[in-house]
Amino acid sequence: MNAVQGTDVDIPTPDGIADAYLTHPADGVPHPAVLLYMDAFGLRPALRAMADRLAAAGYTVLVPNVFYRGGRTPLFDLPEFMDDASRGELFRHIRPVMRELTPQRAMRDAGACLDWLADRPEAADGPVALTGYCMGARLVLLTAGSYPERVAAAAGFHGGQLATEAPDSPHLLADRITAEMYFGHADEDPSLPPEQIRRLEEALTAHGVRHRCEVYPGARHGFTQSDTSSYDAEGDKRHWAALLDLLDRTF
Repeated sequence: MNAVQGTDVDIPTPDGIADAYLTHPADGVPHPAVLLYMDAFGLRPALRAMADRLAAAGYTVLVPNVFYRGGRTPLFDLPEFMDDASRGELFRHIRPVMRELTPQRAMRDAGACLDWLADRPEAADGPVALTGYCMGARLVLLTAGSYPERVAAAAGFHGGQLATEAPDSPHLLADRITAEMYFGHADEDPSLPPEQIRRLEEALTAHGVRHRCEVYPGARHGFTQSDTSSYDAEGDKRHWAALLDLLDRTF
């Protein structure tokens, strides 16, 4: 594993300045870039640690604060550990900010992040990879469909609302995706019921997208997030194996 160097950065977007975390191997050479999309709890120590782990495996990783329109990180007063009892009050503050992040705004931001990465000496030339968690998995699907020529691989874990009946559901972009995709679903996740899992699988298959969708038995929504009560060590271990396998095959 590589020693890593992480720093806070600012990314100009059409709607303002997004604060973000950039981390990469500390060897002075370019590495394949990964855009990591946060969950609703935002850019915090646990997510930075995940980015550092990816960087140690040989990647340049950018984690933007996708809620920057509401303020810089930390936007919410998060406890060190998010348990079931604290979620209700936390989401009373988080949900209004989530609703403000429309697909159109999110994809303007995605383009800005991709442009910013393309100009960084730490990032290798060529397409990037994506990974995202909870709401970040939805952003992964939207980005892969909105910028197909710029995304080589994409993974989403315990995503919600990936294949709804809404006219802007992200699965409807499957016909544009050229990246190889992987999804690790939580099987105890009301935000992604079985009918949505089937709809996503059918859309990806119908349009010839290289993909693998797996349901993690016994895993709850958020199973990769070590600072929450949804964390599942076995599911997290499986997630890392699947993600690194996808990246190793791609780059």
